[in-house]
Amino acid sequence: MMEEHELGGKLLAGVSRSFYLTLKALPGGLREPLSIAYLLARAADTIADTASVADDVRLISLRDLGQLVQINERDENREKAFWSVMQRDFAAGQTDADEAELMRRLPELFDAFYKLSPRQITNIRGVLSPIVRGQRLDIERFPVDGRLRTLGTAAELDEYTWLVAGCVGEFWTKLCAEEEPAAYSKNISLEKMMELGRRYGQGLQLVNILRDIGKDFSMGRCYFPQEEISAQGLEMESVRDDAALLAPVIMKWQRICREHLQCGIDYVDSVELKRLRYATALPLLIGLRTLDLIEKADWPERLRGVKASRGEVGKIMFDAGIAVLRRGGVRKLAEKLSHS
Repeated sequence: MMEEHELGGKLLAGVSRSFYLTLKALPGGLREPLSIAYLLARAADTIADTASVADDVRLISLRDLGQLVQINERDENREKAFWSVMQRDFAAGQTDADEAELMRRLPELFDAFYKLSPRQITNIRGVLSPIVRGQRLDIERFPVDGRLRTLGTAAELDEYTWLVAGCVGEFWTKLCAEEEPAAYSKNISLEKMMELGRRYGQGLQLVNILRDIGKDFSMGRCYFPQEEISAQGLEMESVRDDAALLAPVIMKWQRICREHLQCGIDYVDSVELKRLRYATALPLLIGLRTLDLIEKADWPERLRGVKASRGEVGKIMFDAGIAVLRRGGVRKLAEKLSHS
């Protein structure tokens, strides 16, 4: 059986070092449900991104994963059939050893999921449903056929960032409030915290989109809306050859991204528990630093992919440990990072 220390340890660290560091900082009662939720979401992401597997197989596998998580009575035969597909089509085809290990150990992850409290299970089901929907939309919208496609409208991009990340901010907020009643300031409603958490999550997803333009283009994906690209008088073929033509559109979404991350700063300011404040602040500060690097990079650098160095991340972690000791400290650190 998969033990809790493995969920929050080697397996989680392998598939996401940054999220592992975040969870390590959490109060003990939050680590296990958040680790399990993250690993289930990461499994969905791995299924969606395994381009060597046909689109229809990935869509069916995502549907099956989503359904298996939602059913109240476990179906042993149905689970065995699903694990067989995961082993044959997904674990064996991973180039990353940690992703392959995650797919191999999905049965143990499911066992751990069903050992959680009914309330935690309900919350995880609530967040996995939109995540799986977002992953399925990705496959349907961006088939692997050599063509470069875009989302249609700004509303579609806003919906997508909620489906794969904004809902996570809402889930995180609700779970923390239920498991740690003193988690948030009494001066702000849970509904407002949920809203801030949603926008914080959407901001982090926009950082990913802005960071991964080159990678996404190579996979035939452009998340920036066709309506805004067309308004610039651009055709997709010209954009594919020269992504710098997208600068006016991208600058708009950089501003929206920063506005969302500002909500993240407001969110962190309302967290009462210092360990939770630290865990919540880390992705925000790394995201803000990454956005700054993106905005300062030239186009060749952007297309290669921009991210904070290990040294920068280490310094952010150290500085955040001091900043969270006083209210408003993370806000000041965020301002400092934006001018570095």
